[in-house]
Amino acid sequence: MGPYTEKDAFHEPFVLYAYLAAITRKLELCTGVIILPQRQTVLVAKQAAEVQLLSQGRLRLGVGTGWNFVEYESLGMRFEDRGKMLDEQVELMRKLWREPVLDYRGKFHRVDRAGILPRPRREIPIWFGGFTPVAVKRAARVGDGILFGTYPSRMQKLWEMTQVELKKAGRSPGSFGAEAAVDASDSPDTWVKEAALWREAGGTHLSLRAMDTAADQVGHKRFGFRGPQDYIAALERFAAAVR
Repeated sequence: MGPYTEKDAFHEPFVLYAYLAAITRKLELCTGVIILPQRQTVLVAKQAAEVQLLSQGRLRLGVGTGWNFVEYESLGMRFEDRGKMLDEQVELMRKLWREPVLDYRGKFHRVDRAGILPRPRREIPIWFGGFTPVAVKRAARVGDGILFGTYPSRMQKLWEMTQVELKKAGRSPGSFGAEAAVDASDSPDTWVKEAALWREAGGTHLSLRAMDTAADQVGHKRFGFRGPQDYIAALERFAAAVR
């Protein structure tokens, strides 16, 4: 989610989560979000399965198509194909997690009697990120949940649309997850108000967004966050306010 520049750092999620899986025991690990069409599908399936095993089932895989055409262009990929490719990728990954050997032929993939091992002990939940009707319909059709990535008050109509689409697809909204977010720079009153709105709407997850709070690469403060302990302290304040 932008905007961002060359001065904003992004860690590689699967490498980071393999490390976090080793030093934590209870934290859920959710990617928010991996731009799946920019990655090799079988490799992602293998990496996600490994993190799921190392974390003992704590991975929630958030995926999306992305919005930045420059990233696709840099990888030699067609920006226009991203939606159709994402649909096929999700189908193929789930088959790789379920089946020891498969034969798969799609528009973008060909797997000739192959599989991955080890496979995850249970299927990895796939949540779709997005802010558009197309993303909502995709999530309701084949996803385990949806990641809105911004305030509940902004996403209320899209969440209502998601529930309508779930019913059209013959799926129960009660078994489908929905995550919104608030900013670390907000007041506790805003956190409480947004959390109450999200609970009433039936949202299942609320996260604290802190992308814009870190010190930049030359050491100048934005909002004063200097390292992991500052983020942990912000999460503790947030949890105390909305609990």
